[in-house]
Amino acid sequence: MPAAAVSAIPPDLVAEALACRRGERLVFAGLSARLPAGGALVLGGANGSGKTSLIRILATLLEPAAGRLLWGGEPVAADLAGHRARLAYVGHQDAVKPALSPRETLRFWAALRGLPPARAAPRIAAALAAFALEEVADWPCRWLSAGQRRRLSLARLIAVPAAIWLLDEPTSALDRANQARLEALIAAHRHAGGRVVVATHLPLAIDGAEHLRLDDFAAAPGGDCGHGGR
Repeated sequence: MPAAAVSAIPPDLVAEALACRRGERLVFAGLSARLPAGGALVLGGANGSGKTSLIRILATLLEPAAGRLLWGGEPVAADLAGHRARLAYVGHQDAVKPALSPRETLRFWAALRGLPPARAAPRIAAALAAFALEEVADWPCRWLSAGQRRRLSLARLIAVPAAIWLLDEPTSALDRANQARLEALIAAHRHAGGRVVVATHLPLAIDGAEHLRLDDFAAAPGGDCGHGGR
């Protein structure tokens, strides 16, 4: 195969034999997964099984107790800045400042990613429209309902482009209509070659997603980081 063709193949994000420890407790071990272009990984499991911890490991906000992350066969740790530039992380808590408006919030996030105002403006308008936030776009965020704040956090996915979406309980406080909006955006993102990892305890319609139950990787009592109990 010609070198140009090889370089055009999108790299995979690979989790290889990951383990997570909280204090003295080994939460999970021996967890491996692969996320190709257009792929989706849905994380399930009981409370405390490590869904949020795995999301944070993938975002490089938490260091694994064992194992490693690879991008295109190379360790993510060798280029943390490059990996983080590929990510959009929406945690289960909304990162919303009460004094800013939704529009100002999206401008702030866009500026953090280095988007010039001229490029950011149409993306921000599209993001507000995608989650039906136009009418409250210039209100202080302290006036927003819990559902509106959640929609604003998710609107960042449209305002600030990223190849990999890491979503922790993204449907929290969403009604069915806005959950459907999120499902449609996930489908469009994947169709364009994007990747999605979702931690959720509620049903979410994501066609062809791989489902990973964190309970299946619960560490056996007294086990080491190298082996997960199944």
